[in-house]
Amino acid sequence: MAISLPQTSRLRSSSQACRAYRLVDQQGDPHPILDDLYDSLDAAWSEAINWWQEEFGPVQGPVGIGVEVSTLSGEWRTLRYPDS
Repeated sequence: MAISLPQTSRLRSSSQACRAYRLVDQQGDPHPILDDLYDSLDAAWSEAINWWQEEFGPVQGPVGIGVEVSTLSGEWRTLRYPDS
């Protein structure tokens, strides 16, 4: 006998795989230059660090860019605050 998951469980699992990440400026707004969606936290942060180094040189201290992740309700949640 096969057991299937309820529809809501399947939707929740597939939704988690569709999370998007974005970079924000020091005011928490989408970054004016790096305004894109990324597939992972690592991809977003790598883009931020590469851009920061091109603009300001080697990272010597806090980076003025934050990272947010999309939630299941369509909101954004901060994962990394600018300058942290």
